[in-house]
Amino acid sequence: METIKKDNNKFYIGENVENPLAEITFVPTGADKIIIDHTYVSDSLRGQKIGLQLVDKVVEYARSENKKIIALCPYAKKVMTQSEQYKDILI
Repeated sequence: METIKKDNNKFYIGENVENPLAEITFVPTGADKIIIDHTYVSDSLRGQKIGLQLVDKVVEYARSENKKIIALCPYAKKVMTQSEQYKDILI
């Protein structure tokens, strides 16, 4: 399993934040919400459920900060709306 790192408003996989192999970005909005706006997984990591792991990292972060999530990224929105486990966090 790849190590997921955090940098400001992003979780990523790779040697450095500027050129990640995979990433999910989010934007704080107001005091109690974040917007997931982008998910990327390189070809070399596809098929390993890396995108799902990244979504779960943002969800874990949001829950720890008592924030709700608005999923504007099509991938994150699809994952989160198709599973009951995200119902409590998704707006």
